[in-house]
Amino acid sequence: MKTYIALLRGINVSGHKIIKMETLRKVLEELDFKHVSTYIQSGNILFRSVEKSIPKLEKLIAALIDKHFGFDVPVTVVTPEELKKIVLENPYANHTIDDPAQPYVSFLSEVPAADKLKLLQALDFKGDNFITVGKTMYINYVNSAGDSKLSNAIIESKLKLSSTARNWKTVNKLIELAEAIEA
Repeated sequence: MKTYIALLRGINVSGHKIIKMETLRKVLEELDFKHVSTYIQSGNILFRSVEKSIPKLEKLIAALIDKHFGFDVPVTVVTPEELKKIVLENPYANHTIDDPAQPYVSFLSEVPAADKLKLLQALDFKGDNFITVGKTMYINYVNSAGDSKLSNAIIESKLKLSSTARNWKTVNKLIELAEAIEA
């Protein structure tokens, strides 16, 4: 069995697409996942599975959520090893950032096309900036992520792919929780 982390996009935000984590954990048992746990209400699911295909896991989880909760939720599945690599490759590691939630990490569905990435880079985000490494976008918000024009919606719109973001504290906590499952 392998440990995975599923990142759900856009649930429990402003009263939309409400999913109680206790109910979600119970529903996911239908997929024969083991050691299912969740972290905070934004849709971070840790589990173990014999399934090796990440695209298949993403489709299974999305279909199950649609079946039980009645709405489409984009699902990104990553491994603890991928999260550790993201931490190691953090291009902001040598920058002084006072906020421990920074940088944010946007998990992109694919490597963005160069021409689309240039369109996003050409926009003025009032000091907010990003660096893309493969399918990972590291975002440094000068003020608040909630007040930034560099939103998930604009990232998806300009890059023509799907994305879900987590703050730095959450990325590190997910690694810690995944290691506890594997222990």
